[in-house]
Amino acid sequence: MSNFEQQKAKFRTQPGFIAALDQSGGSTPKALKLYGIPESAYSGDAQMMDLIHQMRTRIITSPAFNGDRILAAILFEATMDRDIQGKPTAQFLWDVKKVVPILKIDKGLADEADGVQAMKPMPELDKLLAKAKSKGIFGTKERSVIKQANAAGIQAVVDQQFAVARQVIAAGLVPIIEPEVDIKCPDKAGAEKILKAALKKGLDALPEGQLVMLKLTLPNEDDLYADFVKHPRVLKVVALSGGYSRAEANAKLARQHGMVASFSRALTEGLTAQQSDAEFNAALDQAIQSIFDASKT
Repeated sequence: MSNFEQQKAKFRTQPGFIAALDQSGGSTPKALKLYGIPESAYSGDAQMMDLIHQMRTRIITSPAFNGDRILAAILFEATMDRDIQGKPTAQFLWDVKKVVPILKIDKGLADEADGVQAMKPMPELDKLLAKAKSKGIFGTKERSVIKQANAAGIQAVVDQQFAVARQVIAAGLVPIIEPEVDIKCPDKAGAEKILKAALKKGLDALPEGQLVMLKLTLPNEDDLYADFVKHPRVLKVVALSGGYSRAEANAKLARQHGMVASFSRALTEGLTAQQSDAEFNAALDQAIQSIFDASKT
């Protein structure tokens, strides 16, 4: 069985969650600050990216981080292009940790229009997908944000997500469609109902044999997305923490049957550069276990 087929089988059969380790240039200073590294500790993007790679390497190489509880890890392109312990990151994840490597491919968000932020254009996408495939990446993640319960805006976001997803599938990868509903959306429940209907149409229109994953905000109405868990075109439905604390995100996630976590900030909450390896590994182990337990419902 090829790596790709083994990885697909892992998603289908094993319990676990996705570790989102894909802070990009925009969110990196904040991630480093939470990790105990202030902006005064580095100058320029190169130093900043070195520091975030050290943080990610520390997480990935920790004994707490492995394929027993973690299905996959989402990487930023700069992380995919670097090595961990002498191996390319994606290869290290799969060969050493049995964790499926996924790549964040979007270039950030466009300005708000119709109550949503669509993805910025990705003119080099085919080139990036070919590179990702050659490096052993299994799938991609692409994020847009919904800020208002605006049907036209939400439909535009979903149309763009499925257009990108088709491009990703054509490159032999599995896309994670991520139309995040902002947890501060004034009518969050309303936006989620509109989104669910638009996603269902998009999924039903996919040809047989094509697979996507969905990464969605923890919904106001429990089990709102349960139908998608069983949908023949959906490999996995995952939840983003979206600004909730880990405890809050876990409690909400535990009420969504069949949905698993794909947490970023909620995963690394409480980890700092100043911790000894023993303290760091213990804190990470506790975080992973709590998210794993919430993902098993």
